[in-house]
Amino acid sequence: MYLAIEGIDRAGKSTQIELLKERFPDALFTKEPGGTPLGRRIRTLILDGEDPPSPLAELFLFLADRNHHVERVIKPNRGRLIISDRSFISGIAYAQIRSPLELEDLFRLNGMAVEGIYPDRVVLLHLSPEELRRRLKEGERDTIEERGADYLLRVQESLKEILFKSGIKCTIIDATKPVEEIHREIIAFIEKGT
Repeated sequence: MYLAIEGIDRAGKSTQIELLKERFPDALFTKEPGGTPLGRRIRTLILDGEDPPSPLAELFLFLADRNHHVERVIKPNRGRLIISDRSFISGIAYAQIRSPLELEDLFRLNGMAVEGIYPDRVVLLHLSPEELRRRLKEGERDTIEERGADYLLRVQESLKEILFKSGIKCTIIDATKPVEEIHREIIAFIEKGT
């Protein structure tokens, strides 16, 4: 099974993935962008803030990473439990807010990039506006987080829209719940699909 953990920045994806590593030690854990050496370089180009790409250039960099990730990580491991920090759902959601392309074009481009290989199930961690604003005050911010809470909340709405349009089995979990409670809900969702 190929499972994607989705959510805006600061929703707690990394925390949950670390807990899932303990629960599913034989699973393959990966992320977009950055699940391959090439992906890590692309991620640095986009997030370091030194020379931010235009919205369209950013989209195409993410698409390049997504295709490479499918070829090098997802395809060769389809018989295993794959848990990915983000997927094409995030790719479309973030691009929908910034790029000049229509949603249908973004679906088409991402469909080409993933070669028709989509997650079997998706977990979306959902943050309230108040909690997002509180979390953004903690620690350093990357280039995406610097765009602010309003931007990220628009992305979150886009994530939900795209997830429902995709038709992929999903669960939306309140990311303000206690970490262990969220973890139990994710495990239950995974076990329903295996």
